[in-house]
Amino acid sequence: MTAESTVPSPAGQPRTAGRAVSVLDPPGAAAGRGLPSGRGSRRPRRTSWTPLLIVDGSGTLAGALVVPGAQRYLLLIAFLGLCVIGLNRQALLYDTSVVPGVLDELPAVCGRVIVGWAVVAALSPLRALPMTVLVTACAVHCLVACAGRGAVHGRRRRALQHRPRPALMVGPVQAAMRVAAALQRCPGCGVRPVGIVADAPDSVPDSGDGPALPVLTTGEEAHRALIQNGVETVLVVGPATRVRKASLLRELAALGCVLWELDADSLSYDPRGRRARAGHLAGFSRRLLSPGAGQWRDSVGKRMLDVVLSGSLLLLVSPVLLVCAAVLRVVDGPGVVFRQERIGKDGRAFTMLKFRTHRPASAHEAATRWSVADQQDISRFCHFLRRTSLDELLQLWNVFRGDMSLVGPRPERPYFVTKFSQVYPGYPARHRMRTGITGLAQIQGLRGDTSIEDRCRFDNAYIDNWSLWQDVCILVRTAALFVRPTGS
Repeated sequence: MTAESTVPSPAGQPRTAGRAVSVLDPPGAAAGRGLPSGRGSRRPRRTSWTPLLIVDGSGTLAGALVVPGAQRYLLLIAFLGLCVIGLNRQALLYDTSVVPGVLDELPAVCGRVIVGWAVVAALSPLRALPMTVLVTACAVHCLVACAGRGAVHGRRRRALQHRPRPALMVGPVQAAMRVAAALQRCPGCGVRPVGIVADAPDSVPDSGDGPALPVLTTGEEAHRALIQNGVETVLVVGPATRVRKASLLRELAALGCVLWELDADSLSYDPRGRRARAGHLAGFSRRLLSPGAGQWRDSVGKRMLDVVLSGSLLLLVSPVLLVCAAVLRVVDGPGVVFRQERIGKDGRAFTMLKFRTHRPASAHEAATRWSVADQQDISRFCHFLRRTSLDELLQLWNVFRGDMSLVGPRPERPYFVTKFSQVYPGYPARHRMRTGITGLAQIQGLRGDTSIEDRCRFDNAYIDNWSLWQDVCILVRTAALFVRPTGS
């Protein structure tokens, strides 16, 4: 059985209800503070990115006009335009929730135009053209794209100064009130707060810098304010609010709102020097939160890796699985497969499979006993299965089905999910991604009876910095550590 921290055995404590405890409410849940859903729900109208698309297309066309006999290269020019648009979209250059300056976008826009021209010219008949022609065409493309984008952004910036974008604040009342007052003192930022979503029932007192804002304490009130004011921007004050209000924020994003996280108190700091923030809003550092936080991390590439590797491994280790099942049947009797409810992505329950290495006295013990690693009555073969982690191989089927991933935070039982979530603030955030057979915490030696605080930190760091290459590295390091003295 998986152990997620060093805690005393909870045996003898009253058992929670026999159902999954959802730490992060599933999308669409209307319980608690969730937003009501229905056909009458109106999505805020988002600013169209079509003008930026037209500008980039016009830049491609302007550059093509410099090329002699451009009509002979129409397909290549069209392909070039699609490549540049794809690169721009990947770099979030069509994100209409931000209004950057011309100089801010210049390196990103020109860099992608140059890459597009270089690749197409190297792999097509365009390489026969003089270098001066190609350089001139690329320069014209950059000039038109940057000038056009500057005009589009300037028009939008002037419009926002006259009609600021309505926004909901989500966070502690005092911190949200301070941020709202700063935004009201800075009309040029283009954002106008219309309400604060918090737990306190009282209205925000008048700070003297503008009208007091109502405190919205229920999902119904937030939904009504969103519709009545045409809100398309949500400002989340602090990362703790993002974790605590994950379900509400997910539903606001589903209604078409753009989510920004603001640092109201702390300085922006990124230990690796990356551009983790997307500028500032009235002096507050801000970061764009992905709609449906965490879902983008379960990308197509990650799922393809899971399906291919888990399917291949199931075929390769099927003889080993059959031998283990047969020996376990002879040594320990019938019932070789152990099924247990675990909590996965977004707090959803699933049935995890393992080889049975211990027979609990009751369902209560199976759900609440912490660890059986030192149990003396376990047979030598069961000890061998646990020590070599062969008992975990059946979870490849959970990965193939989509319940789990090869790499991710280890899943835990509902009883301990509830217990750890009450003690460790970072524990619920682990459920932003599919749980896994192995993970960053496991390759750091955090398995068995180890600190839950440390495991939370490594699990959340893995999710925050996820990449497909990181998954590959963790799998390689797990393979090197496959034989170890204690099981997970």
